[in-house]
Amino acid sequence: MNITTETDMGSVLLEAEKVTKRFGDFTANDHVDFTIRAGEIHALLGENGAGKSTFVKMIYGLMQPDAGRITWRGQPVTINGPQHARDMGIGMVFQHFSLFAALTVVENIQLALPAGEHSDDLANRVRQISQEYGISVDPYARIHNLSVGEQQRVEIMRCLLQDPSLLIMDEPTSVLTPQETDQLFTVLRRFRDNGMAVLFISHKLDEIKALTSRATVLRRGQNVGSVDTKSKSSRQLAEMMVGAKVQNVTRQKANPKGKVIFTVEGLNRPKHSPFATTLRDVSIAARSGEILGIAGIAGNGQDELMASLMGEWCPRERNIIKIDGKDVSQLGPAQRRLAGLGFVPEERNGHAAVTGMTLSENTLLTAHSLDGAIDRNMIDFSFLQRRAAQIIGSFDVRTPEDDPMASSLSGGNLQKFVVGREIIKAPQVLIVSQPTWGVDVGAAIFIRKAMLDLAAAGSAVIMLSQDLEEIFAISHKISVLHDGMLSAAVDAGDMTAEGVGLLMGGMQDTVTDTSKSKSVSKRASPKLGHPKSSKRSAS
Repeated sequence: MNITTETDMGSVLLEAEKVTKRFGDFTANDHVDFTIRAGEIHALLGENGAGKSTFVKMIYGLMQPDAGRITWRGQPVTINGPQHARDMGIGMVFQHFSLFAALTVVENIQLALPAGEHSDDLANRVRQISQEYGISVDPYARIHNLSVGEQQRVEIMRCLLQDPSLLIMDEPTSVLTPQETDQLFTVLRRFRDNGMAVLFISHKLDEIKALTSRATVLRRGQNVGSVDTKSKSSRQLAEMMVGAKVQNVTRQKANPKGKVIFTVEGLNRPKHSPFATTLRDVSIAARSGEILGIAGIAGNGQDELMASLMGEWCPRERNIIKIDGKDVSQLGPAQRRLAGLGFVPEERNGHAAVTGMTLSENTLLTAHSLDGAIDRNMIDFSFLQRRAAQIIGSFDVRTPEDDPMASSLSGGNLQKFVVGREIIKAPQVLIVSQPTWGVDVGAAIFIRKAMLDLAAAGSAVIMLSQDLEEIFAISHKISVLHDGMLSAAVDAGDMTAEGVGLLMGGMQDTVTDTSKSKSVSKRASPKLGHPKSSKRSAS
């Protein structure tokens, strides 16, 4: 592992000068200037569609700039591809891991390294770097047995074994507990202290302030400033990103007498694949006017629970799932929508929306049961275009034309459209998974406010989210999903982020809310590992 000398600390490592990238008439990066120095943790901020991904792809060699230049250690370079970038000393950990679940840690790392090194020798190098940076990784563990945080360590280890000077991290904390985030930050600070540079991309502004020293802000493809993150508030950083004042979004008081309008009682679902999660005795009770936040680390049963609530998978037993007292256990998604259910799955591309269809055509996917969408067994496309235009206008969906292809929208704008498509129908119950996953601060504020407004109008909202800031910002009650079991719902005011984080990690016996001198584990789940504990549903 190369360690930057003291004389190198603070020297310019990578510099971009007036870098421009166009796609037809659209300019993704417009004369962007950027500098990162050795021994620095530098944030890259911006809304969805601001040009962050395009810029990073040019640094990592996945794209070439149309104009401008990039210098590395003072020398102009053309980065011809990811392997060239890695050879130069640039590593990248992507938001979505690229690991083979059935292989061991060493086997996954070997796939990214030149052939020839024996696995035992590589395992020894893994242990050496683990000790140096405090990254606990078992070289012979299989990926499917590791937590998400441990899998991220494998990705980082794979980069470190290629001896980088610059490490790019794209939304690295989006799937981590608060405790795992703290561990990651400790590791990144060790990188910095050893003279490495870290380019940190995140929408979580509190984390940006805690970890980084400087931030470069992109807005509509342009650099609108590089600032000292310690001297700016989270609100100021957000306003730089969106170019306007931003509002705080917090939950309003729920109606304590709200009617229970959606229940799940004793839901069990066996594994449907070797890497799936068994759902065990899950119970939920959602009230009118209330947002129930379900926290949890990815891979603990969220996909299985969402499919069960949506009707993509149905239990054999009756009276397991009810909407307003009506048994819908054996009904599919379309029939559950008719019964008053709306839902937004986690994956917007391919599951919530078809990218090869226009927005009006995507509206038909969930609106075919609406009066006016189908007339005498014929699709009324003018109705769909009016409905799509209504969603676009009401939910501030920024589009390049009146009825564009879904693929032409940024992630945040497509998410606003998908959420708006459900909310505009005012369902009795809205079930949404990861509502602001990978979206910028402006879109996140808009989506959260829309869910709060829906609840205030009398609907019940069930939100599965890995973002604890989001969970605490808008949830009235909080449950935790761990290893396929759901804890009882507790008033959000009686929970702490640390306590929820420990429950997310399965440490239910040690969770204590010290600020209120209450045992969170006893209130949320007496024994989360006991199959009967989730019977204490929200009420």
